Parts: sequence; C-alpha cells; structure tokens
Amino acid sequence: MKQVFKGGRVIDPKNNRDEQADILVENGIISEVSEDIDASDAEIIDVTGKILVPGLIDMHTHLREPGQEAKEDFQSGSMAAAAGGFTTVATMPNTSPVVDNAALIRSLQTRAKEIGLVHIEIIGALTKGQRGEELAELGDMSETGAVAFSDDGHYVRSAKVMLNGMDYLKNFNKIIIDHDEEISLVEEGVMNEGHCSAMLGMKGRPTVAEDIAVARDILLAEYADSPVHVAHMSSARSAELVREGKGRGVKVTAEVTPHHLILTDDCVTPFDSSTKVNPPLRESKDVAAMLEALKDGTIDIIVSDHSPHAEEEKDREYMYAPSGFPGLETTLGLLLTEIYHKGHMGLSELIAKMTCAPAELFHLDAGSLEVGKTADITVIDLEKEWVVDSSQFYTRGTHSPFVGRHLKGKAVMTVVDGRIVMRDGKVVAFGEEGTL
Repeated sequence: MKQVFKGGRVIDPKNNRDEQADILVENGIISEVSEDIDASDAEIIDVTGKILVPGLIDMHTHLREPGQEAKEDFQSGSMAAAAGGFTTVATMPNTSPVVDNAALIRSLQTRAKEIGLVHIEIIGALTKGQRGEELAELGDMSETGAVAFSDDGHYVRSAKVMLNGMDYLKNFNKIIIDHDEEISLVEEGVMNEGHCSAMLGMKGRPTVAEDIAVARDILLAEYADSPVHVAHMSSARSAELVREGKGRGVKVTAEVTPHHLILTDDCVTPFDSSTKVNPPLRESKDVAAMLEALKDGTIDIIVSDHSPHAEEEKDREYMYAPSGFPGLETTLGLLLTEIYHKGHMGLSELIAKMTCAPAELFHLDAGSLEVGKTADITVIDLEKEWVVDSSQFYTRGTHSPFVGRHLKGKAVMTVVDGRIVMRDGKVVAFGEEGTL
C-alpha cells in the first residue's frame, strides 16, 4: 500500500526540517520526504495548505484502565487521543488495581494492541499499591516494557524509598515521574493558596508544598546521579529549582500542562468544579514563569494530564469533586492559540515539546519524520477556528474549563502506522467513523 501526503509544509524539529514537501508512505513506513514525489501508483492525500508534523506524543494521561472504566477506557481514551492529533500516549498507573506488577503491564499491553487506534505506552507504579512504602516490581516491569515509573496522584513521602527507586532504575535506564507536593502542607486543600482562596473561603494548597518536594527530589537525583522528571510543574519557584539543578548538571527534567500555561486561580468559582485540578491553577506570576521556563528549555515537554471523571463524580460541590479534567482533545488547539499565534514560541519549537523531546526523554522510537520510521503523522490546520464543545468529545469526561473557548488551530488528520485514524475531527478506523 502506497500513499503520498501531497502539498503540505513538513515540520520535523528533530531533523531541523521546515519546508514544502511530500511524504511517501509504503506499508506504514515513511519511504521518502521530498518535493514533488511521483504519485502515479499511490493514493494521493491532499494536504495543501496544512502542516505535517511527527505524530504528537503525550506522556501523561489517565486512561483509567483497569478498574475505572466508568471514567475512561483504552477505547474512548485512544479515540480522544486520535481526535486531538496524538499518535502515542502514556497512561498513568493510579488505577484500581494499581499497575504495580509485570502481569498487569502485559495485560494492558495486550489490551492496547487490541484497540489498535493509537500507540499506548504503560507507566508502572514506583511503589506497591502506590503507598510509598515499598518498591514495586520495577525490574520485572521494566523488562516487560513499562516506559517509566510513577506514583502520580501521590507524593512519595519517604526520601529513602525514592532514593532506592532512583538507584535501582539506573540499571534499566528508566525515569521516575514524580508528583511533587509535600502532603502535610496540602491536606484538604482544594485550590491554590492565595488571595483567591481567601476571598472564596476555600482551603488552599500552597506553592511551597510543590517547591519543597521538587527541591528534595533534585537533591536525591543529584546524590544518586539518576534521572528524575517533575510532573505537571506549576510553581515559579519550582521552575527556578529545576533551572538551577540543570545548571549543576543534575539529571532533572520537567513537564507542564496547557492549563498551567494559560489559566490562573482567578478562574475558580465554588460552583464549577471543572477548574479543580492537582496541582491547582496558580497565580499569574506562576503562569508567566511556566511560559518562560518552557521557552528557555527548563521545561522539556508539554503534556495534557488528561484526567477524565464520570459525570456524577465531577458534578458536585467544588470541595467534594475529584481533581482533573480531560485534555487530549483541547491541548493542541490551546497551545496553538495561546502560545504560537500570540508569538510566544515558534511553531517548530512548540511542536518539538510534543514530539522529539518526549521521544528522546523516554526512549521511544517515535517523534520524527525520518525515512524508515513508522508513519505516525499529525496534520494541522493552523488557521482553523473552532469552539470547544464537550458534547463533541470522544473522551467520557465532559467537565473542562475550556468549554466554550474559541480556538485557532487544530489537528485535522491523525495517521498511525500509515493508517488514517482521524480526518476532519472525526475518528475513522477501518473505514467507519467513530468505530473500532
């Protein structure tokens, strides 16, 4: 099977490519990238006026399997990923049961292959049951194919346990993704601690809780000479700590979400739980610091932290509702609208944070449009204007603080292994819209 994606602008940050070019795909593999490819014996896919980039990668999602399928599952989650332009996603282990052994990793890998819509990588738990007391089966899970390890949703209180994990995982070349919040400072907190929380009379979660945790893990990583990755960073001081750590040669990396780049705690109202997220939306100075850290390389990658919940769970009073909201279908549009179109970052630099950077960091064979690589391609219309409408989501989560927002820029085609799985916003698999 031969396809030529013809007439588009190809941006491949890993290879410093930004030019008008066609892409020839043969049997799911990229076989040529050049101008005016002869398409006489191939299916022509007209992408004139569009941008072709490596398939987007999201290394922080919650697809909720096993045990929480009422919130999301691999089918609905992978459809949401395809709709948002993502060809590879990694799912966190804070499920029921917790993904803390090799048998569960294998089971989820099999399930992911059965769905077959996008590539789903599995992140294993760092500690048994994510209780922070005893390391999980890290060696067995590594050899089974766990892409990284995390107790996301929980801070590993014991510095000794964290240090042991760092020491052990060096042998397997795996990264710990750490949820950094000192628990004693955030218990019962539901939003950022500051002026807004005081005015609303709601218990806050201070930035210093994140800062203390980030500082500890940077020091441990430095001592162990082992990598650590700061999940969903949100505090200005944390960004300074990571920047300082990198400057000393510490193997520390970090990620940021669109909502921590765009929204502030001014958005929070007690009657709309869609803004409840962990870590919470911070003040404007923190948002500005996240953007600066993204631009100067302190922040390595962008993730969605896609965290859908069932309607009845989220539709409650703010203090009782769970933290998190869906992000796979809005991430790219938000970044193009608020970061690229407003001139904060160039397009290639922005795309790199969602393609070659996560691929390199987590050792994925993805993130480029090189000849010989799997044809994972995202096609983007930079000028497409649209409004976020949760009734059109493929994810099962509907409570998003971005509902109703006007955006400019959208993925209009997603190609996985050479197969078009989304076209013009509609998930298409095996020839039928929205079905597998």
